This record gives sequence, C-alpha cells and structure tokens, in this order.
Amino acid sequence: MASAGGNHTGDRFRGHLLPEESLAVKKLADAPPASPLPPISVPTRREPPSAPAVERTGADLPLERRLADLLASVVQQDDIPVDADFFADLGADSLVMARFCARVRKQSDLPAVSMKDIYQHPTITSLVGALAPAAPLTVSVQDRLAEVLTGVLGVDRVPVDADFFDDLGADSLVMARFCARVRKQPDLPSVSMKDVYSSPSVSALAAALSGAAQQDQPQEPDPLVASVPGTPAPMDARTWEYVTCGVLQVLVYLGYCLLAGAVAVVGYLWVFPAAGPGNHHWVGHGMGFGELYLRSVALGAATFLLLCILPVAAKWILLGRFRSGEIRIWSLAYFRFWTVKTVMRTCPLALMTGSPLTPLYLRAMGAKVGRNVTILTTHLPVCTDLITIGDGTVIRKDVYANGYRAHGGVIQTGAVTLGRDVIVGEGSVLDIGTTMGDGSQLAHRSTLYTGQTVPGGERWHGSPGRRTETAFDTVDAMPYRPWRRAVYAVAQLVATLALGRIMLGLTMILVVLAFPRVAALLESQPHAFTNWVFYADAVAFAGVGVLGGTIVVLAVMTTVPRALQLLLKPDTVYPLFGLRHAAERAVERMTNSPVLGTLFGDSSYVVNYARAIGYQQPLLQQTGSNLGTLFKHDNPYLSTIGTGTMIADGVSFMNTDYSATSFKISPVTIGAHNFLGNFVLYPAGARTGDNCLLATKVMVPVDGPVRRDVGLLGSPAFEIPRSVLRDAPLEEHADPARFHRALSAKNKHNLRTMALFLLVRWLNASLAVLAAFAALELSDRFGVLAFSASFVVLLVVGLMVPIGIENVMTRFRGLRPQLCSIYKPYFWWHERYWKLQIVNLRLNMLNGTVFKPLVWRRLGVRMGSRVFDDGCSIPERSLVSIGSRCTLNAGTNIQCHSQEDGMFKSDQDVIGDDVTLGVAALVHYGVTVEDGVVVATDSFVMKGTTLSRGSLWGGNPADEARAATTSPVALERPLS
Repeated sequence: MASAGGNHTGDRFRGHLLPEESLAVKKLADAPPASPLPPISVPTRREPPSAPAVERTGADLPLERRLADLLASVVQQDDIPVDADFFADLGADSLVMARFCARVRKQSDLPAVSMKDIYQHPTITSLVGALAPAAPLTVSVQDRLAEVLTGVLGVDRVPVDADFFDDLGADSLVMARFCARVRKQPDLPSVSMKDVYSSPSVSALAAALSGAAQQDQPQEPDPLVASVPGTPAPMDARTWEYVTCGVLQVLVYLGYCLLAGAVAVVGYLWVFPAAGPGNHHWVGHGMGFGELYLRSVALGAATFLLLCILPVAAKWILLGRFRSGEIRIWSLAYFRFWTVKTVMRTCPLALMTGSPLTPLYLRAMGAKVGRNVTILTTHLPVCTDLITIGDGTVIRKDVYANGYRAHGGVIQTGAVTLGRDVIVGEGSVLDIGTTMGDGSQLAHRSTLYTGQTVPGGERWHGSPGRRTETAFDTVDAMPYRPWRRAVYAVAQLVATLALGRIMLGLTMILVVLAFPRVAALLESQPHAFTNWVFYADAVAFAGVGVLGGTIVVLAVMTTVPRALQLLLKPDTVYPLFGLRHAAERAVERMTNSPVLGTLFGDSSYVVNYARAIGYQQPLLQQTGSNLGTLFKHDNPYLSTIGTGTMIADGVSFMNTDYSATSFKISPVTIGAHNFLGNFVLYPAGARTGDNCLLATKVMVPVDGPVRRDVGLLGSPAFEIPRSVLRDAPLEEHADPARFHRALSAKNKHNLRTMALFLLVRWLNASLAVLAAFAALELSDRFGVLAFSASFVVLLVVGLMVPIGIENVMTRFRGLRPQLCSIYKPYFWWHERYWKLQIVNLRLNMLNGTVFKPLVWRRLGVRMGSRVFDDGCSIPERSLVSIGSRCTLNAGTNIQCHSQEDGMFKSDQDVIGDDVTLGVAALVHYGVTVEDGVVVATDSFVMKGTTLSRGSLWGGNPADEARAATTSPVALERPLS
C-alpha cells in the first residue's frame, strides 16, 4: 500500500523524512529511564562541558574543595578527584546528584546548583568554572559570547562571523541552551531567542547587545512586569479547607447526578404516561409518534429552561456580584466561586456561540453588554459583573476574556472593558484589568496584559500587545436591524428544541425501547445480571451506535453541507442573522468533527477525509502525516493546502470574517512545502507563500510582503531560518523505493491504530449502555436513585478507562525522550498513544477540583501536592514533572513533543514548586521551570529554555522580564 491519498509523492520528502539515528540518538535510546522519585531533569543527551576560559585562581580552590567534600558525603567516599566525571567515573546517577544539589542548596554561602548544571558540567572542576563569580571583564562582549557558544556546541573555536544556523548547524534547542547559559553570566547582558534570530552571528549579536546597552533614552515600563502584583504574602490553604473543599465538590457532583436521575425518571413518565408494571412497550400504549414527539419537545423545553435558570440562580444566591479582588484557592469562598463557574459551563446558552441569545444570557448573569454585540468564543466570561462590552463589538473565536485568573494560590478577579465597535481577534487573550477604547482593534493571536489599555481608534497586535498600523476590520458593516436578531433567536430555539437533536434522540429511544429485551429490563428480573444476554445486548447496541453513528455522520458531513454551500459565494458581504448566515454556521458545525479528525488524522487517510469534506489539495504529495488530528475550519470548501505541506495539531482555517452586522467567507490558501507547527491560526489574506516554517503559536502576518523560504516565529511574527543543517535531508537516503516501503509500513500500522481507536470508543459506549441497562433493571426498586447511581458510575468509570489505557500503552514504564524520523516504528506507536488518550469531557469536568491532580498522577504525571489545575492539557503525561503548590490556568498546555518537517522530538519538562502558568500559556519540550517562576498569560516558552528561580517570563516567544531579586510572588520557602 504505497499511498492512501494520492500517488504524487514529492521528492522533497523522499530525502529527509528517513534519516538514520545519529550517535546522539543512539545514546538517547540507551539512556536509563527517569527516576520515579523526586522530579528531576533527564536530558536527551549530555552536552560536553563548556571549556572555562577563566584561569583558575586561589579563590576558586575553597569552592572546589567545598563541593568535593559535599559530594563525598553524598556518595560516601573519602576523597573525590576534582576532575572525575560524576557518572562515568564515580558511578553516580540522577537521584544521587539530585541529593547533592539539594545539599548544596542548604549551604547559604554556596551558589545554587541545578540538575541541568550537573549534566552540563559533570566534574567538580567544570562545575566550579561555571558557578564561580566572574572576574572583572577584560575581554569584549563578542569574545565572551563566542566563549559561551563554544562550550554549548562542544567545539574548540567559533568564528565570530559564522551564522548560528547555516554555518554552525545549530537549531532552536541548541540556541535556547546558549541563551540560558548567557543568562547565568552576571557580566553579560541577557539574550533572548528573538535576539538570536535577528542577529544570527556572534559579531552581529554583540553589536546589537552593545548598542542596546548604550541607549540613554528612558524606556517604557514592561507591560509584563506591570501586569503582575509585587510580592503578595504566601496564601497556602489550610488542610481542613483543602479537605472540606474536596468533600463539598463531591457533593456538588452527586447533586448533579441526582438531578439528572430525577429528570430522566420524570421525563420518561411524562413522555410515556401509560408506562407501568407489565406495560413498558411503547407500541402497546396506544400513542402515536406525533403525541410522543410533542411530549418530548415539551420535556426538552422544560429541561432547557431549567439548565438556563440554574446558573443564574446559583450565581446570584451563592456569590451575588463579582468584585475585583482575590479569593484564596481551596477556601470556602473559592468553593462558591467554583460552583458557580461549573454550573455556568453547563448552561445550554453558553454552548450556542454566535447566537443573539448569548448577550442576553450574559446580561442575566450581571455583565454590561450593549446592543448589536456578536460573541463567537466558546470561552464565555465567568466574572460577568466585571465585564463591559459596548455596542457593536465583535469577539471572535477562541478568545479568553474570563474576568479572572489563578495566580500564586489565589483567584484574582478584575475588570475587562471593551468600548463601542471594538474587534477582538481570534485566539486572543484579555487578562484582567484590560481596556479597549471605542473603535479599537486587537489582532488574532494577541494578548493584553493587566493594566494595558488600547486607546480609542488604535490597532494593536502581538503578545504583549503593541501598536500597529494594520487594520483587522475587513468586512463592510451593514445597517443594524434588531428584528433580524429577534427572528434568528426564535428560529434557533425552535430548531434546537423542536428539531434536530430532540427528533433524533426520541427516535433512538423509541427504537431501543421497542426491542423486547430492553423493555423487559423495566420489569422486575432478579436474575438479569447473571444472564450473558444482558451484557451481549449492551455490547451490541454500543457497537451499532459507534460504528453506525460514525458511518451516518460521515455520510451527512460529505453531502448536506455541500448543498448549503450553494447559498454562499466567496468574498461577498452578507448580513448577519439571515438565511445565508444560518447556512454558513451550519456548514461550519457539520464539517468539523473532532472524533473523525482524530480517527483519520496523523495518517495517510486524512487527506482522503479532508478532500471528502471539501478541502482542496492540488498535486497532493503523500507524506503519511500531512495533517494532524486536531484541525478546524470555518469553511472547508474554501480551504486549500499546498503540495508537500505538513500541518501539526491545532491549526484553524479562518475563512469567515465578521463585523457587528455582516460577514463574508474568503478563501484560505496555505502555500506549497510549508510546515505548520501547533496551534497556528491561519487567516484569509495571510502573507505567506511557499516553503515557510510557521512555528507553534505564531501570529501569521496579514500585511507586508509575501514571505517565502523563511520561518516565522512569535507574535508579532519575525523571520527565522526555514531549516537548519541537522534537519537537512541526507542524500544517501533519497531512495523512492525505500520511501514507499516505509510509507506502506506506516499505513498498515495506522490502520491498526484506527481500529483500536474505534474499539476503545466501543468499549466506552458499552460501559455507558451497561450502566443505563442496570439503571433500567433497578428502577422498579430504587427509582431515581438507580439512574443517579448510573451517572455516578459513568463518571468514575469514564475516568478509570483512560488511566487503564495509559498504563497498558506505556506498559507501566512511562515515556522516554526521543529523536527520530516519522517513519520509524516508535513514532507510529506515539501516534497511537495520542489517539487513544481519550481527552474527554469527564477529565475537563474536574477542572478546579482537588481531584484532577490525583487523576494526573494515575495517568503518569509526577505531580506534587495541592496543585491547582483550572484546565491544563498534558499530552505526554509521564514526561512531565510538576512540583507542589503550582497554579495551572485555563488553556495551559505542557507539550513535551514537537514534529518539525519529518522529525519527531520529545523531551522532559520539569516544573518546580510554586510555579504559576498563565491562561493559555504553552510550555514546549525540554524546559526546566525552577521554583517560584511566573509564566504570564498566553506566553510561549520555547523548547530547551531554563526559567531561573523566582523569575517572571512572558511574551511569544517568552523572555525574562524580571529577575529573581524582584520576584512577583513571595514564594521563597525555607529549604529542609
């Protein structure tokens, strides 16, 4: 099987997608597994120790002797040679050296030593050379930078005019280590990855840094520093508060299950009033389908109304009005906050994005929302009383404007104020205490930090936000017609309650209850659980639901939206809340399927699936990984992927643009031979062409010249090399026959993975049907309690199944860092690992509870005590270590892998104690976050970065904004 989606296999991929493992990769594969004890960093390979340029003096000897004595006490030897390798000569392992680091940190007169220092400098002599205070600088900045880079690369000499990437063969991971080592030199200015890319040689970098140091004009205060309050007192919850909060959260879940059970029983008796002992077969009730349908609509309307009223009542009863301030996490005040937030997420109006009903719901919750407001994000504000949205404002998809954030053990609430006619771009984040004036605009993939204000009429972009001249209002407004919103809202309610899901749900229930053995479950049968038919029926119904449902959904996705697309023309402005707007929304909803995307993604078959739902893929070159599992679009029929392009997870095709009263759909075209990293939002009119590397979380530019043959990183984007020497193709592997053999083997493995994916869904569905059958069987004796108990069982079992799958997949041994081609069997196995994770709603239901860290531990994450997780995603669980009392915000992602063109890379992430990761922050692989660090909202911490103790980092890419001496949180704790 050479190709599943096309027979044009590009020469470009034949060469470099089948590299042999280098010696470094072999060492990585042979490396010992990470210790399950205290979380420590295990690097993919040990760097050679940097050659100390400073000659040893008498002042170095006491430090050298002190460290040798401490190490001798740890390894229990009498004498330690200062030039002995910790691992090769002394036989120490990571656990022994972690104890050595801990003992050094207890000595107040010694500099702190991290595990990364140990691996980078594996002898006492080299460690002292790195830690000893530098002598007064007698050489130029250029020479010092060359000296540091020499140590990182492990070479004898670095030409000062050599390009880091083209000449020296470094990549972003190597240069991140270089930046980290420069930051440890007190006599050198700090260097960021943006500096490295903009000045890609030692001489250019030295000139840029020297020029920056000589600038005398005062600089504006860093918005990142201003966004974080200075040194609040530590706020640890008491043990009784932590336990009490957990108990109360359990009671809330049980209350929900009890309510759901009551609705199920009352609803059944309402829809089937003649039901009773010996009469549970609906066909014999003398009721026609029409009467049953009307009763079902009435039941659906009552349930809908109940779920809409519940969050409003809970908010006003439990909290009253939200006010700016702080709430200690795990306190009773926090429990009330969490309860209201959780109930708000279950409101059906919160799921109807883009509806005219959404502003009405927010007003009922206390928000100040003007007329003619369009809200397209699924992340609706929580602290609604602190939200102000002016007339004519548009908030686009995936925007975070919560009105709160978790920081250093507390919930901080603050105002978010948007004036009239404001535009907030897709994927942007508005921190608390932010303001946008009338007529202002914020671009896609941008951030406003606390305290930032966009003046009226200005346009901002970037993370953190800054002024730009680019306009982001590309749609001409139409006259405001209030009646359009009213008619659309009524039609939406009718469609929701009287058509679609109600009709489908009723039909399914009637079909199931028409089955005699299912109807018999409602009668008293003392031996039902001992009969194998009971279980066989459950498995059979589940199989029909999963397999049949998949086929039906796929058939609908490939037919109905094509008919609706006939109503829409590209680049034509239509009024909102009309027939064509309804067609546009239906096309978007019906062609985006996370389940089918996961099923076909990361395989050769995804190109067939994408083409079937409308994507254009001219001159397709099959790579086996053309498109990841998590991708979405506004309109697939106007989305084009160029030949030879590879796209990782999280891409969003932004075909539709909005004003407050109108919209238009436009083509989105990604050029040929591109590679898109994770979470790239690609707008219509993007100024990128062929052969571009779009890095993770990049803000794709919509102005300036068309970029070709370059890489783009950051928000706003700046140019980086498209590729580096170590990722270049190996000529000896440019063998088409070998490529096709590898692709065929990958396809076979992917087919088995897809079958396992459906099997796991079948297993979950079978467990759900079994719980429902058990509730039916026990309902004659226990009534509401039987159904309520079934919902509790579903919640618990739904959490246990992913834990079991995780352990079976990893064989209870955890993942190890990797560097390999996407055509190696390990990568195919890792693709299977992703597909079978089942990141489901049940795990998200635990956001903000004391139980989510417990589940993370069972899934393989090494996690400390009292971690607060408000919605973090961790794909590679056993590669992550998280310390105690950490604060993880909504939308945070700790991603320990990267796929760059044809190479897959993974490494450990180590996060210390008392760390705060801001809303929508992303931590890439190979990152070490030391104790007390704060990563600001929507930041992107690049691979290989070391965040020093107590520092503040932010931006895209993230850079250090404040040193440990002015730490934003008072999280220093006595070491024991």
